[in-house]
Amino acid sequence: MLVDSHCHLNFPDFAADLDAVVARAGENGVGVMQTIGTKISEFPGVLAVASKFPNIYCSVGIHPHEVEKEKITLEGLIKLTENPKVIGIGETGLDYFYEHSPRDTQKESFLIHIEAARKTGLPLIIHTRNADDDMAEILELEMLKGKFTGLLHCFTSSEKLAERAIELGLYISISGIVTFKKAEELQALVKKLPLSVILVETDAPYLAPNPERGKRNEPAFTRHTAEFIAGLKGVAYEEVAAATTENFFKLFTKAERP
Repeated sequence: MLVDSHCHLNFPDFAADLDAVVARAGENGVGVMQTIGTKISEFPGVLAVASKFPNIYCSVGIHPHEVEKEKITLEGLIKLTENPKVIGIGETGLDYFYEHSPRDTQKESFLIHIEAARKTGLPLIIHTRNADDDMAEILELEMLKGKFTGLLHCFTSSEKLAERAIELGLYISISGIVTFKKAEELQALVKKLPLSVILVETDAPYLAPNPERGKRNEPAFTRHTAEFIAGLKGVAYEEVAAATTENFFKLFTKAERP
C-alpha cells in the first residue's frame, strides 16, 4: 500500500470527478490520502472531503501565501484539530520565493502553528521555499522550547536543511518533482536519504510526475514517484511502499491503518 501524504482534494480541480479520482487511487495501490488545509476559510470544504471517504484524512492550517488575509488564534487552531479526521497541522511555513505575504507575518503564523503542534501532539506540515536559513533557525530554536513532530513537504531545499531537519526528528516528503529531468540535486539527495525518514506525496493537483507531466496531478500518480525513488535507491518498489507507508503512520498517529 501507498499513502499520498499531501494532496488538495477540496480544490475545484476535483469537483467534477472526485469519486473517480479516489477510486483510481485505490486501483494504483494508494490506500490512504491526506487532503491539506491552506486557508481557514476553506477548512469546512477540506473536512467535508475527508468526512466523505473512510480512507481520507485532513489537516488544518494556513499556507504562508495566505497569512496576511487568513488569521487564527492558537486556541482557534487547536479547537479545529479536535475532529477525528484532522490528523495534522498545516500547511504552514515560509515562502521567500513568491513572498505573497510579508516575511514577519509568515513567521508569526508559523510560530502559532508550531505551538499548536506542540500542544496537540499532531505533526506539523511544513512548506519551505527559498528560506533555508530562517527555517533551520526557527525549527532549532522552537525545538529547544519543547518537542514537536512534523515533516518538510514537497522537499526541494538543500541537503543541509534536510540533514538539520532529520537531526531534529522530522521527516522529508518527496513529490513528483523528483522525477523531473532537471531535478538532479533532489535526486542525488533522495539517493542518500534513509528510507526511514521518507514519505511520498503528490501535492495534487500540482506537479504531476513523469510520465504524467502536464496533466492534472492526482493521488493515483503517487505510484510513479515511489517507483522512481525505488529506481534511484536500487531497491524494490515494494520496499519503498512499505517504508513510506510505515513512516506515515508513525508520524500521523491519529490516522487508522485500513
